[in-house]
Amino acid sequence: MAQTKLSNDELLEAIGGMTVFALAEFIETFKTKLNVTISAAPAAAAPAAGGAAGGAAAAEEQTEFTVMLKDAGAKKIQVIKVVRELTGLGLKEAKDLVDGAPGQVKAGVTKEEAATMKAKLEEQGAVIEIK
Repeated sequence: MAQTKLSNDELLEAIGGMTVFALAEFIETFKTKLNVTISAAPAAAAPAAGGAAGGAAAAEEQTEFTVMLKDAGAKKIQVIKVVRELTGLGLKEAKDLVDGAPGQVKAGVTKEEAATMKAKLEEQGAVIEIK
């Protein structure tokens, strides 16, 4: 099978002429054949490379937080109760989370909710980190 090497411009021109359906099919074939995944991480990093304007965008306030249990402390049973209350987990799941510290209590919460969770857990002697 003879391989033809296309320049970047030729490749972009060929892709630019595809329909959206054909392009989606091409992307799936590309990922399968080369065993790659496409993530949004490079797109998120792109504004930061843009200079001063990118720096302002990177400094945007975080809107979603993750509450992490670093250590349950001495009042493990009380911490388990609070974890159950905050997460809706069953007794076994909450106990496993507390026993397995460090671990994630809840992800994707607002800043206020994370602060409330941290206060309730620290009141029972747990060590909490908000990311």
